[in-house]
Amino acid sequence: MKKLLDKQRVAFLEFLESFKGYSDLTIESYDASIKEALACIETVQEEKQILLNLMPYRIKIAHLNAKTISKKLSAIRSFTEYLNENGFLVVLKADESVKIAKTLPKPISHKHIMEALEHAELEERLIVVMLYTLGVRISELSSIKLSDISDEWVRVLGKGNKQRDIPLLGTTKALIESYLQGSAPKKFLFEKNRGKLSENSLRYIVTKVFERVALKVTPHQLRHSYATALLNSGAPIVDVSELLGHSSMATTQIYTKLGSALKQQNYNKAHPLCGAGE
Repeated sequence: MKKLLDKQRVAFLEFLESFKGYSDLTIESYDASIKEALACIETVQEEKQILLNLMPYRIKIAHLNAKTISKKLSAIRSFTEYLNENGFLVVLKADESVKIAKTLPKPISHKHIMEALEHAELEERLIVVMLYTLGVRISELSSIKLSDISDEWVRVLGKGNKQRDIPLLGTTKALIESYLQGSAPKKFLFEKNRGKLSENSLRYIVTKVFERVALKVTPHQLRHSYATALLNSGAPIVDVSELLGHSSMATTQIYTKLGSALKQQNYNKAHPLCGAGE
């Protein structure tokens, strides 16, 4: 797909020179921006249309000033218009303005999560594992029914009553089966007094599990840990956004920004010239 787009890029530049009369300097600027974007955008072929996800590119150029970013995105939009006018059906995603949260989420390291699980009882362990391996909100976890769980997927009812299916790890499935052998829920996975276990009860359980290893952790931090782990391992941001149930990938972007922040912190700790007094 990217080879095809690169070929069309050359044709687009010729169009700018021959029909638009753009200067060599302007054409070079367009060429540089399009090449840069094509190197990192996510490209997906969906039936008859080509989906171009700009989010990875927007993250790459986010440190630049607003005027430069505007020029680069304008070049991509012009290229997209050219493609659509020449027989290609191209849709841009993440082309809207992006807002970054002022406060970055604080994920919990895998090491600390595993340490806490060593001291957890079966139900506590399952609650933490479900949050960490599914990335669900606490309200979604509370509402999971037995009928929502299959061998490989969990169906989740998210915000706006939107359903999404999340892959279920084999180890998590085995933990669910162990839990069900010693428990007898009728409708919901986690129940109390014939109804679903409340969100507050689930929060209390998570808090209690991590207090045993001297950590203060919220259920939402486990969701952050899930998202950050996927993105840091190379999962496409469009897939992570769908798994999290985000209505916009702009929301998912904060996890990628977090990854960059953590890399900077790790660099500052590791490099000998970044030490105190150096």
